[in-house]
Amino acid sequence: MTFVPPESFNIADHFLDARLREGAGDRTALITGGAELTYREVQALANRFGNLLLEAGVEPEQRVIIALPDGPEFVAALFGVLKIGAVVVMVNPGLKRDAVEYFYEYTRATLAVAQRDTLDEFESAARGARHLKKLLVAGSPEFAAALERVADELDTFPAHRDDAAIWLFSGGTTGRPKAVVQTHRSFANTTDCYARQVIRYSAEDVTLSVPKLYFGYATGSNLLFPFSVGAAAILFPERCTADVLFEKIARHRPSILINVPTMVNHMVNHPAAAEQDLSCVRLCTSAGEALPVELHGRWNEAFGVELLDGLGTAEMWHIFISNRPGSVKPGTLGMAVPGFEVTVRDEEGKELPRGEVGWLWVRGDSRAKGYWQQLEKTQQAFRGDWYVSGDMVVCDEDGYFTYCGRGDDMLKVSGKWLSPQEVENCLLQHPAVDEVAVVGVSDAQGLTKPHAFVVTSDRSGELGEELKAFVKERLEPYKYPREVIFLEALPRTHLGKVDRGALRSS
Repeated sequence: MTFVPPESFNIADHFLDARLREGAGDRTALITGGAELTYREVQALANRFGNLLLEAGVEPEQRVIIALPDGPEFVAALFGVLKIGAVVVMVNPGLKRDAVEYFYEYTRATLAVAQRDTLDEFESAARGARHLKKLLVAGSPEFAAALERVADELDTFPAHRDDAAIWLFSGGTTGRPKAVVQTHRSFANTTDCYARQVIRYSAEDVTLSVPKLYFGYATGSNLLFPFSVGAAAILFPERCTADVLFEKIARHRPSILINVPTMVNHMVNHPAAAEQDLSCVRLCTSAGEALPVELHGRWNEAFGVELLDGLGTAEMWHIFISNRPGSVKPGTLGMAVPGFEVTVRDEEGKELPRGEVGWLWVRGDSRAKGYWQQLEKTQQAFRGDWYVSGDMVVCDEDGYFTYCGRGDDMLKVSGKWLSPQEVENCLLQHPAVDEVAVVGVSDAQGLTKPHAFVVTSDRSGELGEELKAFVKERLEPYKYPREVIFLEALPRTHLGKVDRGALRSS
């Protein structure tokens, strides 16, 4: 049975307060570099934060920007905002001033909380903000004193299950990010469908995440999901590298690793990969970008930890297609998560037979209310019960979905569809290729041709032609990249995804 929340429902109560009512108040909730916090301590800190917001005049349904590194203060801020019935807006604490100004204006947040170490951009942007009334500085002595001064008890606001709870931001590869308004119901639904029924989180789990908490993927997998069962989450503020990750694994011995393909690549290519002990990890998840089958194979060979690729979107909050423990099919996204219906359709919305590439349609109780101030895009993406993602996939006879690419990234070459991911997977099999992105570029006649942007340490004069021949030998001839361009690094968006728009215009 899928969990159906009551009409009066606040996820701060569902994910935090309920653990104390169950008697789990003394269980470890957060593990940081210097300390561990119990659920009781997290609740007290969240209550103090909520009281501080009330004192600052924040009211239910108003937006509050959280721009903090991963740590207890982020968690307290998130639950504190929810506890008073306000709406969480999570952003990268490392944003530059122009991006901060955009978020201030677009969200109309009345309060923001930023870290003292990354304060300058948020403080300078606040001077011209029309709606922002207060900027709190976490990590400052004044902030610590204010938290100590207010009470550590707070009644949780009786939100409606369909009230806005958290604004997420679309992971598109071009343009300004648009806010996806997600409800309290959505977070409970995916926790039940994916975390409980697919990953099977338990109170004994310890989680560790590559993406930071302001990513919806990590907000679920490394905070809400473990909190739903009284498990522990490892948090660290520094930028994630393979070295940092290996150190955290050795020190804290997590049982679930939340990963992304880029870090999978860094881990398997690390010179000390063979020396790492990942025996504590019962499974690893991957999302955010397509996981090449070749990279999946190298992960299995290097670490032997089951790696579950999946697909989720901000519009459906989290993962709704996933491989299952014990039934992984490398190169695929897996099957539809229980509680979600996924179909493949053509341009007219007609369902396609198995084996044909088409547009991904999904429905379930985690669907967002829409995009903030984007009626046309909301009408285009949200159709009745369904969300039309803009992703192109194919479903095989066993019900496993394979990702083909974003609709606007798919290429029509010589009158045939070409999936950039297929060419990227092929090129990654070449020993000289570290990372690669394939995009379509118009030639002098206006025809679209695939170009490969390659990150490599080997830039010998013949490598470009060698890579073209490498693809020709393994794929249909029309799929080979007409140009190979070498880069020091691939450009990335605010969410860390490859910025294909920047590559097309370069």
